[in-house]
Amino acid sequence: MPPDPLILGFDTSAAHCAAALLSGNRVIASRHEDMAKGQAERLMPLLEQVLADAGVQWSDLAGLGVGVGPGNFTGIRIAVSAARGLALGLGIPAVGVSMFEALALDQPRPLTALVDARRDMVYAQDFETGQTAAPRLIARSDLNNPWPLVETLPEATLAVHIARIAGDRIQEGGEIARPAPLYLRAADAAPASDPPPVILP
Repeated sequence: MPPDPLILGFDTSAAHCAAALLSGNRVIASRHEDMAKGQAERLMPLLEQVLADAGVQWSDLAGLGVGVGPGNFTGIRIAVSAARGLALGLGIPAVGVSMFEALALDQPRPLTALVDARRDMVYAQDFETGQTAAPRLIARSDLNNPWPLVETLPEATLAVHIARIAGDRIQEGGEIARPAPLYLRAADAAPASDPPPVILP
């Protein structure tokens, strides 16, 4: 019987850089590092370390899973861009996995998955048996849901869940859309305060 395909999952949607390599549902190698910034420089070396820990090459991978948010605006773009580039270069599929899906994996339905949005706000998505509602941004005080709330997942487990979900989708076959960031509100970066450059004649 041939071995299960190797799926590499990773995420930089918050203050971390996390990755896991799976063969089926078996974790072959995983790493995660807490970091407030620097994910752009650290992600590829971290992925290389995960592959080295498992003794495999990039060419051994059958697919990728990447966290698409919601979360840090720049962090999401870093991981999604890396996944798109790797998928193109390796000729393998890349699957975008939301934080909600990762939180809800293996949890009994119905439930509401929550992601902190700061300023007393949360991103929320309801998972019922057989259907899933659209995600929304609401005030935490406005949560009026009788279902269990799920909002925490260790970074190492997050990457494992991303890889598992991606592997399942790849195994199902069918068309897989390119991963895209899941933004539920606009970036909250302040506009530049520097004066515009002087245009010389």
